[in-house]
Amino acid sequence: MSRNPHHDVVVLGGGTAGELAARELAEAGRDVALVEGRLLGGEAPYLSAVPIASLLHSARCGEAWETAVARRAELTGGPEDAAAQARLIQAGVTVLRGRGRVLQPGRVIVGETTVTCDDIVICTGSEPVVPGVEGLAEAPIWTSDEALTTSDLPRRLVVLGGGRVGCALAQLYAAFGSQVTVVEQAGRLLPAEAAFTGEILGDALRRAGVDLRLGTEPVKVERTFPGVRLWLTDGGALDADRILVAVGRRPRTEDLVLSEAGVELRPGEPLPIDESCRVLGVEGPVPGLWAAGDVTGQRTVHAAAHQARVAVAGVLGKRREADYRAIPRWVPTSPAVYAVGVSPQEAAEAGMDLLSAGYDLAATTRGRIEHAGLTGRPGGGSGGRVEVYADRSTGLLVGAAAVGPYAEEWMGEITMAIRAGIPLSVLTEVVHAFPTYGEAVEASLRELAARL
Repeated sequence: MSRNPHHDVVVLGGGTAGELAARELAEAGRDVALVEGRLLGGEAPYLSAVPIASLLHSARCGEAWETAVARRAELTGGPEDAAAQARLIQAGVTVLRGRGRVLQPGRVIVGETTVTCDDIVICTGSEPVVPGVEGLAEAPIWTSDEALTTSDLPRRLVVLGGGRVGCALAQLYAAFGSQVTVVEQAGRLLPAEAAFTGEILGDALRRAGVDLRLGTEPVKVERTFPGVRLWLTDGGALDADRILVAVGRRPRTEDLVLSEAGVELRPGEPLPIDESCRVLGVEGPVPGLWAAGDVTGQRTVHAAAHQARVAVAGVLGKRREADYRAIPRWVPTSPAVYAVGVSPQEAAEAGMDLLSAGYDLAATTRGRIEHAGLTGRPGGGSGGRVEVYADRSTGLLVGAAAVGPYAEEWMGEITMAIRAGIPLSVLTEVVHAFPTYGEAVEASLRELAARL
């Protein structure tokens, strides 16, 4: 390799967005280099989506912890990224191992080598946030990375954070016998989603033996023998062998020094982009600079892939815009939580006149078959619920949420409807198979149409 090699495109980061962008650009005939100092393939196959789905599946099947860990290792590869590297090389991508730094458009530094290029696609991802609680840094803590790669099964586990990751990991470890407590600052679980989702999931977690401490947060952590003690703002205290920190993630932007390009970067904030995934400077889009994935503030694998394809189109000179109206959000718990589009909180903040309708899964024939006796309070216990939301001013479906067995599978039609802007008059005429949870979707849509 020459001292200053040149490529048409340099992709910084080999996660979901980076691998996809590099491979598709190479297949389109571009000379592409991908820079990655961590695992090729990103978080999903090794440290997030795949291992958590594998472990939860093992829990539902009643497998022992040791068996579940072995199955997880088989699926994730250990983790070992040789297969991901082989895919990239086969596609014609030059893989540069190391930490890449972007100082300005058209120039990337990898180790002691300066690589020049025409375009840079930034896909550096994100990293877990550890709050500045007194004593927490010295405590035995995990982030989701460690929690999903370890073979250790703690007897007492405290999970900080009641969002999607915190809830899934809490249920997972409780299923394998850990004594789990979730501490969430908000007064309910899944605070970013519709209230009923956190309520129903909270009931499911309590039935699994999880202790929920809502509306409080840790103020101090002390080492004890053999574990730690957490002091909470409500005056309570918790003893644990391990603390799992799941309060959020922040974009990895520490190696991006783009002031020369007029890009203002603030610690912990996402890289600003426009609708075509071009990086924004103070005077507008920066030529030759693109970004996709977690570094832009998106937090799902599927959103990263969507942005990567938009960025690829831009590099190839084709106009395409990212559309975030129907990006699914999924919690792989039992029951699963699925949301898409606008949440009630987002609608309220945006001043949108939102109209909602819903239906309990326990009222469907499928629900009665699978969860006999789950009537009771709204939501039908672990039977779940569907809610759909329309913008009164347009009459179009703009959001939905559901809690129920494999909700991510049977809510796909709602995602399509929001993305395509299908009128409610058409949606209410869709025929669903009987008996399925589609009954709840159909009933909700009919109620919403009648109210409009």
